[in-house]
Amino acid sequence: MPPVPKPSGEQGGWCWDHSYARLPEALHATVRPGRVPMPQWVVFNRNLADGLRLDAAWLAQAGNADLFSGNRLPDGAQPLAQAYAGHQYGRFTILGDGRAILLGEHRTPDGERWDIQLKGAGRTPFSRGGDGRAALAPMLREFLISEAMQALGIPTTRSLAVVSTGEPVFRETPRPGAVLTRVAASHIRVGTFEWAAARRDREALEALAIHTSARHFPATRAARNPHAALLAAIVERQASLIARWQWVGFVHGVMNTDNMAVSGETLDYGPCAFLDACDPAAVFSSIDAHGRYAYGRQPDIALWNLTRLAESLLPLLHAHPASAVAVAQEVLGEFPAHFHRHWMDMARAKLGLRGPEAGDEDLVRDLLDWMTRTGADFTNTFRELGDAMEDPGSISNDAGFRHWHCSWKARLHSQGKSLEAVRAAMQRCNPAVIPRNHQVEAVLDAAVEGDMSPFDQLLTVLQTPFELRSEDAKFADPPPPGTPPCRTLCGT
Repeated sequence: MPPVPKPSGEQGGWCWDHSYARLPEALHATVRPGRVPMPQWVVFNRNLADGLRLDAAWLAQAGNADLFSGNRLPDGAQPLAQAYAGHQYGRFTILGDGRAILLGEHRTPDGERWDIQLKGAGRTPFSRGGDGRAALAPMLREFLISEAMQALGIPTTRSLAVVSTGEPVFRETPRPGAVLTRVAASHIRVGTFEWAAARRDREALEALAIHTSARHFPATRAARNPHAALLAAIVERQASLIARWQWVGFVHGVMNTDNMAVSGETLDYGPCAFLDACDPAAVFSSIDAHGRYAYGRQPDIALWNLTRLAESLLPLLHAHPASAVAVAQEVLGEFPAHFHRHWMDMARAKLGLRGPEAGDEDLVRDLLDWMTRTGADFTNTFRELGDAMEDPGSISNDAGFRHWHCSWKARLHSQGKSLEAVRAAMQRCNPAVIPRNHQVEAVLDAAVEGDMSPFDQLLTVLQTPFELRSEDAKFADPPPPGTPPCRTLCGT
């Protein structure tokens, strides 16, 4: 990467670079955001702005909603739309940024590089007949859930701002329009590699691979086969990410290859939701009719997506096709072991286990089986275990659970650590609150009607998910009995 550039000089503290724009033109298209009639602030993420070393106080001024709508560009921005393809529900499609525009890469004084992207900023050459716009509720959903994921310790893109546009967008019904400013380590996707491979553009494919290595996995460039090392690094990082999803009950909902960021960040919060009852078959997306992206299938889908990445990289892995396939298969074969290791490490932490010990996996799976069979609440069961060490009946008097509890208690006693210390450790990794689907929908409905106070209150609670004040206890409640199953929409 080139040296850290100097700040642009404009107020706000932006310090722009454009390494992605220097890649072959086949990977992007120059475009300007479309104008909107009346941009107004909806929410601004001061904590993120401070972390990016931006001038949050100046940026949050009323007149600067223009900057976050695309009506006015920061000095030094070079807007472009990124090209990519994707397997959507298993079918290959040529895509690209149809409503998102990358302004550039902001560099912090520490040398960190962050994409700054406007989502809902208007038509691009990749819009495929779409309007290029976004509705307010889905943009607020992405802001809320991405901040919750950040607080839960899960790698994620983040949201710097949401502004309303003063004009409607037309989906099932007319809805208020909005633009979200998304911040990411990068927006390079599995589908970005698929785009270059589908075009048989060796130059673009190799340039993209070298760029991705330099930006996210610099150590791979020193490997004997740097492109194989890049694939291996991406495989390992995705295994870690999906394991983290599983242990907070997060269901992405649309795990197409264009929504898998090679950086290992959670990307795209369209039809996502969280488990209430433990259910491997849980599906929330209204368009996932066959459960392709069900909660329990996410690890398998991740490997399927990574296989598409490996196929795209074959020309770079070895000069001989058969040898390239062998290299790819060897790397992909490591995914199950990586995922299992991360999954078990997190399981032990959630159950207060110091490990590993023989029998741990059976202990974990027996609990999950009981939770699935009884429909136990995923989040609350793990949170309450810390307070149920002496009294399993505070969770359930079910004979199956009591039997499991005896085995768990014996395992805890074998560690020689006080139960109070175990309880404290468990509380640090079992959240008290997650974005409950019924609560998310309620605050979004209120926000669309002009009342942001419920949104702000829920956001505040979700930013400290391992702590819960008594006055906020309602946010840990599952949906009331009889609540219809949650169904989410993509928002496009």
